[in-house]
Amino acid sequence: MKLRQTLFAVGIAGLAALASPSVLATSSEECEQAAQFIGNAARARDLGMTREDFLAHMQADLEVIKSFPPQLRWFAETEQDEQFLLKGARDVFDHPIAPEAHATRFERACVSRVDV
Repeated sequence: MKLRQTLFAVGIAGLAALASPSVLATSSEECEQAAQFIGNAARARDLGMTREDFLAHMQADLEVIKSFPPQLRWFAETEQDEQFLLKGARDVFDHPIAPEAHATRFERACVSRVDV
């Protein structure tokens, strides 16, 4: 059980910042932070965290975060942001590649959303 908690902490560390104030639903800085979270999700996967466990914890945390006003949330300010982050986390488990590659791929996709 201790190992499972440690593995999840590696992947979910970025969600601790979800209650930090933000100006936009996504910015390039938030994309960088979200990409770090996705990279940590891949590291948790590599350490043995299952897709089901990771996504269940992530979804539970996102539900708690919804209790904060949108302007006080980091990244998951909107439903679209939340779904984008969840898609990135699912991709970590469904299409395993190196953590850095997942982070880079996610950040590029995120920044392209900001630029739109």
